[in-house]
Parts: sequence; structure tokens; C-alpha cells
Amino acid sequence: MRIGELAAVVGVTTRTVRHYHQLGLLPEPVRRANGYREYGLRHAVVLARIRRLTELGLGLAEVRDVLADEAGKDLVEVLTELDEDLARQEEALRGRRARLRSLLEAEGGMPVEGPVSPELAALFAGTAHLSDSPMAVKDREIIAFLETAMPAGDRERLVSSVGEALGSPGAVARAGEAYALLDALAGAEPDDPRVGEAARALAACIPPGVFPGAGELDRDDSFLRAFYEDLAPAQAEAVRRTLRILAEER
Repeated sequence: MRIGELAAVVGVTTRTVRHYHQLGLLPEPVRRANGYREYGLRHAVVLARIRRLTELGLGLAEVRDVLADEAGKDLVEVLTELDEDLARQEEALRGRRARLRSLLEAEGGMPVEGPVSPELAALFAGTAHLSDSPMAVKDREIIAFLETAMPAGDRERLVSSVGEALGSPGAVARAGEAYALLDALAGAEPDDPRVGEAARALAACIPPGVFPGAGELDRDDSFLRAFYEDLAPAQAEAVRRTLRILAEER
């Protein structure tokens, strides 16, 4: 058989056959006097086996190991490991689909910061009316970022904290007032007398137990520097004063 005939019989492409030659999976056949390869039944049998193994999901390195073991004991071991791996992938896919359904079916719809957890999406839905506030929008973006960047246990505590801070109409109203004060500082200097009022209003929005180590948040680190640089000078000063207020109170 010529290479095209072999490929057609097994159901692969000639490029695939040549690739298997290059990897050493399929032995090179003898060549005729005119230079063309001459394939026999053994080549078709091996090529068909390679196709069956790759269709099961084995990588070509694993296929090479299986073909090298004439007793076939490695094949059972490899296929068992593959079955276990597929089971893990199947479980992960079910989890991802469940999360997608939760996001798509969340009350209030998908937030603009999404995808976020369904719990955080529900909290964001309760503050959707504050979207005209640039500081409220920025706050939601930071919370969504933190939920992504934090380890799993810290993410749960973050969502719980946000729920405690924004979980009632009164709390949302207080947050709206604080956001308005911060928005008004967009063009102000750090020594503006309104900075203290905004800091006190923001601190009042954060319930006890949230950020128990708030004093540590006032240290100089790369994240806080980037956060402050993204704010107007007076807004950054208001946030710094808020953290100091929280540290003194707790």
C-alpha cells in the first residue's frame, strides 16, 4: 500500500502518518526502487491501534509506552489512570456548569463586574441603584477583584463581610451617603475639611468584625499604593483616615 492508501484504510491523514513516523510510533516501511514507501498489513494494524488509543484520550508519549510493552500490562494501568482523570474532569465540568447556572439564574441578573460568585452578585444587585456614583462603581470593581485574587477561605469571609456591610436597606443608604461624600472630593486637595466627614461616614459603613486588623491595611504596600494612586488625592486621604479610625476603634 502507498501512504495515501494506508491513511484512507485506517481513517487518518497522510500528514498524521508522517508525524507518527517522525515520533517513532510507526515504523518506517521499506521503499521501492522509485523511492515510494511500501506499507504492509502490520503497518495498518499498528496505525489503527494508535488511532484507537488517541481517540480514548491518550497522549502520544503514553501511546509510545503502550506500544513498547508487548505484554500489554501497561495498557491496563494507563487506561485506568485515564479513566480516573476523565472522572475528575467530569466532576469539575459538572461543578463549572452548576456555577454557570447559578450565575445565569441569579436574582438581579449578571452584574457588569461579572462573573462573580452568586452570593456577591446578589449583594451587587442590592446596590445597583448606586451605579451613578463613580466611587460605588470603583468599590464594586475592587471587591470583585479581591474575590478573584483571594484564597478560597478568604473569599468566603470577604463575601460575608460585604453582606454584613450592605445586607440591609439602611446599610445601603449609609453607603450611598459615604459614596456621595467621596465623589464630591474628586477635585479636592488632601487638606480639604470635607475629608474628615467622608472618612467618618465611610468608617460608619463598615460594621464591627469586618477588617479586624484594619490598622495593617494602612501600611505601605504595592496594592495599597496602586489603590491610592487610582483615587483623587482627597479621596485617598479619606480612605487613609478611615483605616486609622477603624484601627483606633477596634
